[in-house]
Amino acid sequence: MNSKMIYVVSDSVGETAELVTKAAASQFKGYEIIIKRIPYVETQSNIDQVIQLAKKNSGIIAYTLVKPETRMHMKEMAEREDIFAYDIIGPLIDNLQNCFESQPLYEPGMVRKLDDDYFKRVEAIEFAVKYDDGRDPRGILRADIVLVGVSRTSKTPLSQYLAHKRLKVANVPVVPEVDPPEELFLVPPSKCIGLKISPEKLNNIRRERLKILGLNDQAIYANMERIKEELAYFDRIVARLKCPVIDVTNKAVEETANTIINSIQN
Repeated sequence: MNSKMIYVVSDSVGETAELVTKAAASQFKGYEIIIKRIPYVETQSNIDQVIQLAKKNSGIIAYTLVKPETRMHMKEMAEREDIFAYDIIGPLIDNLQNCFESQPLYEPGMVRKLDDDYFKRVEAIEFAVKYDDGRDPRGILRADIVLVGVSRTSKTPLSQYLAHKRLKVANVPVVPEVDPPEELFLVPPSKCIGLKISPEKLNNIRRERLKILGLNDQAIYANMERIKEELAYFDRIVARLKCPVIDVTNKAVEETANTIINSIQN
């Protein structure tokens, strides 16, 4: 089997260049393609070393170098030594510069910085799942926001929506027979958000929920007197917390979330 060495060169980690190169190389059968990543190539001497390595092993080069001077040096040296070198990102940067009529940053590693934002979002989503519905009161003290409300006031969907905004959210259900966790009264009132809803709206939501589950919609869960009892208990809890309260009766999750985000930013 024929073998070929491809040197993937980058002025950052090189994940993007390696991924693109692997995708292209996967289209060719009958070759043993060896991909070697060389990250953090930032100087002309670094490039010269890569060129000599590729020349010695009859390799080819695929590179993502964002600075014009290093790109140009790679191109010139590869041509001089008769080595095939493919610029993955340079032409696109140049074309985007023309399209945007704006000067690029020419800063290596920007994708990694974007990835940090992604990982923060994932961390927030995992946090929302772990501390959903009062499962672990320890999350209350670690949360950016703590949602408080009776069952079916959109606490879980709100937690997930806010998590996509990189906010760590815990939510606590309010039930008359169960004392709220002590941690709830230790967080600053500004971090707690009470979710209020009208009895009639909650009754409709719960009845529909019971129908979906194949249960009798006249169950105590959807009983109007029971609902009023729960909401009265909720009012007493949020009065103790002295926290903001949002009426979610006729609000979409997105609307409530934006209200919360605006409140914590002010």
